[in-house]
Amino acid sequence: MRLLTKLIFFRILGWKLKNSFDPAIKKCVVIVAPHTSSYDFFIGILVRKIMRVHIDFVGKKELFRPPFGWYFRMVGGSPLDRTGNQKKVDAIAEMFERKDVFRLALSPEGTRKKTERWKTGFYFIAIKAKVPVIPVVFDYGTKTVTIHSPFYPTGNFEKDLKEIQSLYKGVEGKIPENF
Repeated sequence: MRLLTKLIFFRILGWKLKNSFDPAIKKCVVIVAPHTSSYDFFIGILVRKIMRVHIDFVGKKELFRPPFGWYFRMVGGSPLDRTGNQKKVDAIAEMFERKDVFRLALSPEGTRKKTERWKTGFYFIAIKAKVPVIPVVFDYGTKTVTIHSPFYPTGNFEKDLKEIQSLYKGVEGKIPENF
């Protein structure tokens, strides 16, 4: 199956993969951007399979209804109720405490649509769970997925966010106008 995945990713789709996940890091927040298309999910699934690394994700609860809910759960998804007045950061940080291995993929934009700024939950989840952030770039312009080194938040939000976002400069999403 992994051979077929490599064939699809590298040969048929023509993507490249730079760097890899450190298998010693069992818990982290993986931020994947730009997220401008549902196609990003497919690319992420292929990368996970090629690298032999399990990465979980949360998605809006509507994704986990029939007919496809079983599939999203099978590939590591957990439904998230995105209605207001909930302590989502605390709830997700608790998931890190309960599991021995938990690599959580999130989109910092929080949507596939154009947004003026990133949501900050990924940062505060990492702080609360005491785990690194691993920035991952999906650059459709160069057809390259880049996995950056783990970033350990310092607590200086403005400085840290600026440093993380600099890794995404000049990157093109599947739908460029949405990033």
